[in-house]
Amino acid sequence: MQILNIKTFLLAGLMSLAACQNTYNTATESETKQTAAKDSTSKPTKTVLFFGDSLTAGYGLDDPATDAYPSVIQKKITQEGFPYKVVNAGNSGETSAGGRSRIDWVLKQKVDVFVLELGANDGLRGIPVAETNRNLQAIIDKVKGKYPNAKLVMAGMQIPTSMGVSYAKQFRDVFPKLAVKNDMLLIPFLLEGVGGNPKLNQADGIHPTAEGAKIVAGNVWSILKGVL
Repeated sequence: MQILNIKTFLLAGLMSLAACQNTYNTATESETKQTAAKDSTSKPTKTVLFFGDSLTAGYGLDDPATDAYPSVIQKKITQEGFPYKVVNAGNSGETSAGGRSRIDWVLKQKVDVFVLELGANDGLRGIPVAETNRNLQAIIDKVKGKYPNAKLVMAGMQIPTSMGVSYAKQFRDVFPKLAVKNDMLLIPFLLEGVGGNPKLNQADGIHPTAEGAKIVAGNVWSILKGVL
């Protein structure tokens, strides 16, 4: 009888242990699924691509990966909880012609929002406005052709009147006209509040400091946030 009782006790214990194990496995499986679901919803699922020159690349900054204005935008996106990742396709020294020649390669990366920031180097070199206009339009056409549902944003640029008052005006007008023609959102002037301010620019007087880049990011964010 004592042996029987022991066997009964052991059997009950094993059954109890098995039940606990099943409960544990079920709970663990449920928690894993919940965690996976949470992770999948928190990870970026769309891309904002900044296509530009040294202003986008963060030329001269100690840490462009942190301080360039697209990097500052990424921080804002993360803080807001938007499901987007930023791709910085800035290339120092890039002209509109250079951008036109490399856009096909860049568009191998899927694009949901495309921010076009090119033309400043054209203006500083005195390239004919009509040529800049053609190149920018060609870039826009490429993006539309490959990603017709992508939302497009144009970064407006201006140059000093020392390049010629008439030329400076024609140059400035290129960006809003292209934005209207192509149904793009417009950042009126990318360097608003920064351009011409020695305290917010590096020694060359052209490229923003890290503090200046934050202001540039604010100019972009004021338009981009509504898109996201």
